[in-house]
Amino acid sequence: MSERKDTDDAGPLGEPAAVAQGGGVRPDLVKQGHGGTMAMARDDQPDHPAAGGDDRAAGEHSRVGGHPAINGNPGTDGNLDANGNPDADGNPGAEGDRANGGGASSGLLASGGDNVSGGEGRLRRQAAIALAVLGVVILAVAAFSTPWRVLAAGPPDPARDFSAAQIARAQAFDAATTLPSYLALALTVIIAALLVATPLGAKAVGRLRGPWWLRVILGVVVIAAATDLIRWPLGMWFETLLRDYGLSTQDWAAWAGDRLKSMGVEAFLLCLSLLVLVGLARKVRRWWIPAAAGAFALAVAASFVYPVVFEPLFNDFTSMREGPLRTNLLAMAERDGVPVEDVLVADASRRTTALNAYVSGFGATRRIVVYDTLLRAPQAEVELVVAHELGHAKDDDVLYGTLIGGLGAAFGAILLFLLFGLVRRRAGVTSITDPRAVGAIMGLMSLGSLLMGPAQNLISRHIEARADVHALDLTRDPATFIAMQKRLATTNISDLSPDAVEYVLYASHPSSPERIALARSWAKLNGVPEP
Repeated sequence: MSERKDTDDAGPLGEPAAVAQGGGVRPDLVKQGHGGTMAMARDDQPDHPAAGGDDRAAGEHSRVGGHPAINGNPGTDGNLDANGNPDADGNPGAEGDRANGGGASSGLLASGGDNVSGGEGRLRRQAAIALAVLGVVILAVAAFSTPWRVLAAGPPDPARDFSAAQIARAQAFDAATTLPSYLALALTVIIAALLVATPLGAKAVGRLRGPWWLRVILGVVVIAAATDLIRWPLGMWFETLLRDYGLSTQDWAAWAGDRLKSMGVEAFLLCLSLLVLVGLARKVRRWWIPAAAGAFALAVAASFVYPVVFEPLFNDFTSMREGPLRTNLLAMAERDGVPVEDVLVADASRRTTALNAYVSGFGATRRIVVYDTLLRAPQAEVELVVAHELGHAKDDDVLYGTLIGGLGAAFGAILLFLLFGLVRRRAGVTSITDPRAVGAIMGLMSLGSLLMGPAQNLISRHIEARADVHALDLTRDPATFIAMQKRLATTNISDLSPDAVEYVLYASHPSSPERIALARSWAKLNGVPEP
């Protein structure tokens, strides 16, 4: 609901995996442009629990796996890898055939090995056709599910609704967080580029031993830990800024604990994804087909279980206590035709003073959550915030977002098949069946997620505007809507006038002045006195 700026890069994962726009696993990162394995931007996820910003979601999965046998060098036991070279894990590569022999190995053909026959070209053409078809499907789903024309609004005017002191404070916070934000973005690009274009990642885990699956796991853990260690000072810098501006209530032990839990969840999901990917490449010639299906299934499953499996790791949730507010909220949901059995309250105040609410999950796991900090606001404003969330639920934004996120993950799996052959030599690996290819894979994922961010945010902003209109239609109270937006913006220190670059890169919500202008346009259109 809120649109705050968050530059920390490893906050807790106590937020939904897919709210209105995709199936990511790191909903805590905003103004940084971090890439991620599954990081599809969501448009109504809760912001970083200890920050203020435009809730841009992503993860920084610039990691690497390990495999000590490449380029014909002997591994530990003299068995053959996917290219007919000795393999370090003692298992025959892919199908155990020589790259130049009959029945070419699946690992070679599927992962950019030498073009020894027309078979590779045929596989690549098939994958390219599938990629094009899937791209058209994604565009069609996005075009169908995105409300491109919501409501024409007048130009935003921060000076009309915010005092000079409030505007100055927002500008000061933006200026203070801009440098760590862009440093984090640059660091993400640099790490991904090093993993993709140099053998640094492969060398970093080249001494790992064991079967291929163990080296994939250890490679992810090693590079994830190294990357997060590099990023740690930026996180501390930003946490210090949050404390300076009164947005964080955490001590350093709690902050570090949340960060480590987030790293653990992220590493688990990365290991799971890459174990399946590398395993398929070692066994199946057209591995991109089951990999795409698996990526889609994982994105959907993650979105479904996230509210009940991962969110409780970072927040405690309780049913809103009986009283007029709960009664009114449930009555409003019933009037809106949205089945809601309960409204949950998250103990966000243990880490932040920011205000927020969100909807997560779908089907049996769908739920509406409000921060306990929001309950300090007037009841009418809380009701309007929940009315916004009911708009997401009624329009199935989570479900459509999960669908787009799953299709995007499948698209990425096929694209990886096509791109890996272009980078494997620079990355120091022979094929994608080599566990050391994990680093290059993660680097490509990170860059892909970064490039997709602006498109995801564009869709997200339109969906948020539709939810705003839904809240106005349901409550018919633009004055309270504007009061609520002003409270959110001042409490969360939102950027009231984001520059064009930051807006494109990081803004998953319209700015507060834009949302206020929309409310005034709604009032004129519906014959309600303009606030």
